[in-house]
Amino acid sequence: MNSSDIAFSGTIPENYDTYLGPLLFEPYAQDLVSRIPSTNISSALEIACGTGRTTKYLRDFLPTSVSLVATDLNPDMLSVAKKRVIGKNLSWQVADFLELPFEDRSFDLVVCQFGLMFVPDKLKALQEVYRVLKPEGCFLFNTWDRLENNRLFYVGQEILNRFFKDEAPAFYHTPYSMHDMQEMGLLMGKAGFKDSEIVLAKKEGIIESAADAARGMLEGNPVFIALSEKDPTILPSLKLEFEKTFAAEFGDHPLRTQLQAWVGKAWKIS
Repeated sequence: MNSSDIAFSGTIPENYDTYLGPLLFEPYAQDLVSRIPSTNISSALEIACGTGRTTKYLRDFLPTSVSLVATDLNPDMLSVAKKRVIGKNLSWQVADFLELPFEDRSFDLVVCQFGLMFVPDKLKALQEVYRVLKPEGCFLFNTWDRLENNRLFYVGQEILNRFFKDEAPAFYHTPYSMHDMQEMGLLMGKAGFKDSEIVLAKKEGIIESAADAARGMLEGNPVFIALSEKDPTILPSLKLEFEKTFAAEFGDHPLRTQLQAWVGKAWKIS
């Protein structure tokens, strides 16, 4: 899991949190936490916590007596998360989704916001979730719907394609690659989950300006690495094109865009 697709390091995490955080992840963090079942929870695990957008709502929502462990593969993302989220009975840990460093049946609740798409072996990841859940435990997750239904990034990819043609950075496709919910349901069953539901959730993403959206999309994810390797001198003109195109289609001060994602809830029956 060390490919460039998950290389959220260096300056990327801060830009990711500052610009993409409020635009993309804040609405779904609140949504995901609102779906936590009202059952007894003494321990909770968050996987792929990123810069802690969902972690904050989890810590605020769950009683302080509940032990919350927030994990991510990228130490630099966790460094940002630790600065922005402080709470009682909260711990942070670098962890690989495919090899969770926890005992079987450790958690009543496992939460993952927009992390499954980056895992190369999704069945193994789901099996790991099932393994660390206690009987009657709940798994809450979300994944983006297809790229075309999240038009801000679709337009961004079109701009990259125009600039680079056949050699355009393709990272934007990765977050939107897990949109087949029939396949997802089958994977859940193979992992051991017997009772699951997946629903479509539509939200509105809002950010102060088209310029901020452009910066987030070009400097707040691994596209920044790809651009730096290809031709770092092109970044200013590319950012200007993003800003101009976004302002024309989505407005400016603020920019508003429709978002679409799948939200799943599954139970470990035994």
